[in-house]
This record gives sequence, structure tokens and C-alpha cells, in this order.
Amino acid sequence: MTAPLSPGQRFRLALQQEQPLQIVGATTANHALLAQSAGFKAIYLSGGGVAAGSLGFPDLGINTLDDVLTDVRRITDVCDAPLLVDIDTGFGPSAFNIARTVKSLVKFGAAACHIEDQAGAKRCGHRPGKEIVATQEMVDRIKAAVDARTDAGFYLIARTDAIASEGVDVALERAARFVEAGADAVFAEAAYDLDTYRRFTSTLGVPVLANITEFGQTPLFTVDELASAGVGMVLYPLSAFRAANRAAEAVYATIRRDGSQQAVLDSMQTRAELYECINYHAFEERLDALFNRSAK
Repeated sequence: MTAPLSPGQRFRLALQQEQPLQIVGATTANHALLAQSAGFKAIYLSGGGVAAGSLGFPDLGINTLDDVLTDVRRITDVCDAPLLVDIDTGFGPSAFNIARTVKSLVKFGAAACHIEDQAGAKRCGHRPGKEIVATQEMVDRIKAAVDARTDAGFYLIARTDAIASEGVDVALERAARFVEAGADAVFAEAAYDLDTYRRFTSTLGVPVLANITEFGQTPLFTVDELASAGVGMVLYPLSAFRAANRAAEAVYATIRRDGSQQAVLDSMQTRAELYECINYHAFEERLDALFNRSAK
């Protein structure tokens, strides 16, 4: 009997099946199920999404490993699509901290993570004022993460924020060192044109991730445009989160203004649609069966 694939192996299989692999962000387990139903082969949990969505904090490295693991567990408990997790700078500062982070992700069912080269007091990747650590410090972070993998298939992506502060040449030099240290792929944050992605993909020899986040430094390139540049993964970290927030604002404002939600019913997911998403009726049927057996 063939053993089931590990989450990391399923992520690697998705990379083979879809090129480039679209990875869409989900800040809740419910959104992860919706993304899976839409056909996405991999899901993403953003550190900024944990901070803003689960905690109401800005993306400034305030959330902890336990905050992230709580959302990881909620998603992996119900969603089969492999989950890529943002671990910021690894929840360091030491190699032991980073190792604990990676081992915990594997235990909680994550398939992959990305770790970045910003200083500990990190900022959003599309904000000014970012500081990056020395190349060797980031290399050490990667080595600690690689050594800690208890799922051999667990996929490790090295993110560099050096494009904004040091330029593309330096970012490429650093990324090459990260690959040598064992990173499976490179996340070129805040790249500003397709030629930059082409330089990364033609130089590094590993998959390159493009972060196509709204209202940031990177244009909203299409999948076909990114494929032409050799990009291996396309990330949409907070698209649904932003849309859901805008919808929530509209619903709250309408109820407050009108004293009723009638005017926004057409924009809502119905009860039947929610039940289908979370497989409500299957749970109810199992509950009925359980009580029927108990009554005999």
C-alpha cells in the first residue's frame, strides 16, 4: 500500500502540475475552503494577514509564532490544499528559535514556508524603511530551517527584501547564496518589472516566487506575463481579505444607516452556500447516525 504524500510532497507535486503555480491567500479556514473549491492547488497564510486579520495589528513583526500556528492549525484541520506559511524572520533570534518554528509548522500540517532577510524589527515588504541583515546571517537562518525539517518534502523559500534597499544586483548575489545554503526557491520581494524577474529566473536555477499584492510596488502582472519571465509561483496574499473587509464595511454601514440588512442581501453568501462550503450536511448526517446507533 502506497503511503500518503506529506504536505510538503503535495506542495512539490502542485508545483509540477501547474506552472506557474497560483497560490492564493486565506486568512481563515473558511476562506481556505473557498479557495480550494475555486480550484487553487495551494493556499497561503500571510504574516500580515495574521497580524491584521486575527489580531488587528499592523504587519510590523508583532505577532508571535503561536499566533501563526493557531491559524495554521485551523486551516490544515479542514483544508487539504497544501499550505505555504509566512514566518517573517523565523521568530528568532537564534538558530534554535528558527528550528522550533519549522518543526512546529510541520507538526501543524504546513507544507512550506518562506523566511526573509529583513532585520528583526521588520516592516511590510512594500513599505519604505526596510533594513536587511548581513548575507551570512540570512544564510545561517536558512541552514537552521533546512536542518530542522522533519518532513523531508517541506518546501523552504528564501525571501529577499534587498531589491528596494540595495538594488537588483545585490539582491541577486544574496539570493544565490541563499540557494547554496539549501533554499528550494527564492521570493523576490517588491520586484518592479518583468526584466527583474527574468534576471532572477535565468540566474538562480530554482523556482522564483512573484508577490502580486495589490497597492504595492509590483505591478499586477498576469499569470501569462509572469510565465513569460520564467516565474514558478505567483502569490496573491491578501486579495480576498481586502475584498471581504470592503464588503464588511458596506454591510455594517448599511445596517447602521437603514436599520436593516435588506439592501445588501444580494452581496451576501447564502446560508445554503455557506453550508456547502463547510460541508454542514455531512456533519449533521453523521450526528444523526450516531444518535440512531445509540438508540438501538
